[in-house]
Amino acid sequence: MEDQDDSNSDKELTLAPPPRQASRRTSNVATKSWLVISAFGKARIEEAGKHHIRRRTGIPARDLRILDPALSYPSSVLGRERAIVVNLENIKAIITASEMLLLNPRDPSLSPFVSDLEHKLCNLDNSNTRSNGAEKSTEDSPTFLSKNDGTSRVLPFEFRVLEICLKFVCKCLESEASTLEQEAYPALDELSVSVSTLNLQRVRLIKSRLVALSARIKKVRDELEHLLDDDMDMAEMYLTDKHNKQHAERPEPKDDTEDERQDTNQIFNEDGGGSRSSSADLSGQKPKVEELEMLLEAYFAQLEGVLSKLSTMREYVDDTEDYINIILDEKQNQLLQIGVVMSTAIMLLNIGIVIAGILGMNIRIPLFDYGVPMQFNMTTFGVFTGIVVSFAVAVLSIKKKGLLG
Repeated sequence: MEDQDDSNSDKELTLAPPPRQASRRTSNVATKSWLVISAFGKARIEEAGKHHIRRRTGIPARDLRILDPALSYPSSVLGRERAIVVNLENIKAIITASEMLLLNPRDPSLSPFVSDLEHKLCNLDNSNTRSNGAEKSTEDSPTFLSKNDGTSRVLPFEFRVLEICLKFVCKCLESEASTLEQEAYPALDELSVSVSTLNLQRVRLIKSRLVALSARIKKVRDELEHLLDDDMDMAEMYLTDKHNKQHAERPEPKDDTEDERQDTNQIFNEDGGGSRSSSADLSGQKPKVEELEMLLEAYFAQLEGVLSKLSTMREYVDDTEDYINIILDEKQNQLLQIGVVMSTAIMLLNIGIVIAGILGMNIRIPLFDYGVPMQFNMTTFGVFTGIVVSFAVAVLSIKKKGLLG
């Protein structure tokens, strides 16, 4: 009996660890810091995992991989059913109809963006609470001017946040381009005056920065151009209108179990986020995307201006390189000419050395027995004069052929 009790106690001990392992698994779920900014400009930091973010925004898992800072994805702005995924430079965010989720909010480079976003959203909320007769600042309350009746209205929340993101990115890129321009032109002018290793190294670094900055701006520009070319993609970004339309079409409440089932199906459907099903697509009519189109065109034109400035700088760098190559070729030609002259002089000098060697051999000739010092002087003078005359004739003939400048 005691043996049976011991074996039962051993079984009980062996059954204890699984709950600990399960608790350990649940505690090791990866979470990231997200800055949640409401439509009224109130911000708070939340720790959330990818499944919670997908359930909250309805985006597929591949869009979360786009926002992963450890992976290098190109700049992109994606419209989904319930959210807009923004991956522009350091800004990696998810925009819904009522809030914005910003990844990695503790990044120092994003501090001006966060403060500007909170400031503008708060000012817009305060301006909306005032009376209709009060004047509003066009800087802090973004409006859209309609082409038909001339009336203006406040943009939806998702477009206001998207505009602030684009404005911050364009401002940063334009600032980098201006800084690079201030450094590039003096360095190139100095290199044109003095070709040295230090100046060449400075210009090489400036050219590398120029190429990298141009590539970054082109990625953002191409993404905006892609959106402007596709009206369906822009129509997917009207989150507020879609949200209001869904509530208008389905006024009756639904059961909680049905809502959870729809959320689960939306989360685990990987291809659901990439669908372009919209009311405009189903009806076959062109969607009304005038607001977003004007917004994107403004920043597209701004990026085109920055690229034009960088293109002018690139042409100046290429012209400076061509000028430096011309100078180096001229220096090389001068060295070759000096080499030709030196080779001719050495050849003629060797002739004089051969004559002196012949006359200095230990042989018996009458000149050595009955010669006078005058004959030695005349011989030396004659050899020297012959070398000089031959050198002058050789140089003149080379110049006549155009080998010397």
